[in-house]
Amino acid sequence: MELSFGEKIRNLREDNDLNQTQLGEAVGMTQRKISYIECGKYEPSLEDITALCRFFRVSADYLLGLPDYRKETTGCK
Repeated sequence: MELSFGEKIRNLREDNDLNQTQLGEAVGMTQRKISYIECGKYEPSLEDITALCRFFRVSADYLLGLPDYRKETTGCK
C-alpha cells in the first residue's frame, strides 16, 4: 500500500531528525499546519508543496504519488 502525502512528509521529517516545529520554521509554516498536513486534516497549497519539495529535495510527483515519467498524451497541442 502506498503512503499518503502526510505519511511521506512525516517520514521525511523523521528521517531528517526534525520535529514539526523545526520543519515549520524551515519552510515558513506553523507547527499546527505541519501536524494537520501529516494527519490529513489539511490539504496543502501549491506553495506548501513547493516549499516541502525544495526543503526535502524530492519531486512533487513523489509526494503526490504520481509516476515520475511523462506519458505521451493526445491532449492540446
